[in-house]
Amino acid sequence: MRIVIAVLFLLSSLVPSAATEAGWALLRAGGHVVLLRNAITPGGGGEPTNFDIENCATQRNLSDRGKQQARKMGALFAARAETVERVLSSRNCNALETARIAFNDKVVEAFAALDLPPPGTEVSEEQKQAILEEIRAFSGSGNLVLVTHQEVIAALTGANAREGEAIIVRPDGEGLHILGRIVFN
Repeated sequence: MRIVIAVLFLLSSLVPSAATEAGWALLRAGGHVVLLRNAITPGGGGEPTNFDIENCATQRNLSDRGKQQARKMGALFAARAETVERVLSSRNCNALETARIAFNDKVVEAFAALDLPPPGTEVSEEQKQAILEEIRAFSGSGNLVLVTHQEVIAALTGANAREGEAIIVRPDGEGLHILGRIVFN
C-alpha cells in the first residue's frame, strides 16, 4: 500500500511539470497572452482596511520569497520564451512589483482594469471588457503579459491560479480559453 501511495504522489507531482513544459512550448512560439498572478505576498484575506491604491505602505506587498519568485519568473521568461513584447499590470503594489522585478520597470504599464476589485465586490463587467479588448487587440510576435490577481483571473477564465502562476489564454467567443499553465515555485 505504501508503494501505491508513493507512486501516486510521484505521478501527481509530474502533472504540473508536464503542464509547465507545455506552457513554455507555447510561449517559445510567441504571439500569446499570459495572465500572471502576482508573486507571493504575506497574509491573506485581501488588502488592509486603510488600503490606498497610491500608497504601497497601506497594501500587502511582496515578501522576500515573493521578490525571489518574481526574479525567477523574469529569468525563466528571458531564457525560455519568445520576447515579452508588452507588460500590463494592476496598479496594486504587489502586482506592479512583480511585473517590475520580473520584466524590467521600463516595459511595465499600469492598467487599472487589472486592479483588485474593492472588498465585498466582484470584478465588474466593464473591467472584464476592458481587459478582453486589450487581449483581442494584441497581435504581436512576442508575448503579452498581464499581471493581476486571483479574483480577476477567475472572473476572466473561471480558473484558480496560485501566487506566481501563469495562465496562457486566447480569446474564445465572449471569453477566454486556457491553452496552458506555468507554475513558478
